Amino acid sequence: MTGRLWRGGMVFGGLMLLWGLASRSGIPHFLLPSPLAVAEALWVNRAYLGWHTLITLSEILSGLALGVTLGVTLALGMILSPRLQRWLMPLVLTSQAIPVFALAPLLVLWLGFGMSAKVAMAVLVIFFPVTSAFFDGLRRVNQEYLDLAHSMNASFGAQLRHVRLMAALPALGSGLRMAAAGGTHWRDHRRMGRLRRGAGLRHAQRQCATANRYLLRRAVYFSTTDPPAVAGGRYPATPADRLVAGIRMT
Repeated sequence: MTGRLWRGGMVFGGLMLLWGLASRSGIPHFLLPSPLAVAEALWVNRAYLGWHTLITLSEILSGLALGVTLGVTLALGMILSPRLQRWLMPLVLTSQAIPVFALAPLLVLWLGFGMSAKVAMAVLVIFFPVTSAFFDGLRRVNQEYLDLAHSMNASFGAQLRHVRLMAALPALGSGLRMAAAGGTHWRDHRRMGRLRRGAGLRHAQRQCATANRYLLRRAVYFSTTDPPAVAGGRYPATPADRLVAGIRMT
């Protein structure tokens, strides 16, 4: 354990050193700030960032818990019932063929703006690696172990509990690692709309500010110049009318 921590510390220190050297190589500060500048910004905004980070962490953990529960349940159901497997496996595979962000507007319509839609998106991303890995682990058990349990008159439930589940734990661990690593990729708040809290709030605010500046520039341009003819072939007469027409045309 100590050696692992030491190696992790060495890797982290090396990355920080490379980062600091790169920030002094002439790259503009707004593109690559130094580690000290980032640490200072984190400290100055610690209360704001801490609150929204907790919100994001709660969403991720909720999605992870529900996704793992759903994945384990589906894997157990398919190993217990081959007929259920024939029905569920195509649905599970189809759920991953649809881009998850394409479902974001539907989730917002069904669940509303807030935490529920984000957790649902996390569940859709997380459950598949858990289901796939755990189901393969339950199915690929050494046949000698099953024959030994059968020779001891073990019931199917006992075989599942003492043989299959124990043999499938490494596969479940692999699925959990993949789910935990991919469980944060769904957090694209620009597609979730009306974000009010969470670690992506500032990013969404910058996106909205960029769009607002674009609309403002277009409106000012049309209010100070002669815009193209609007509906009916008439030109707005006053600057105020041209401003309204410019906003509508954007």
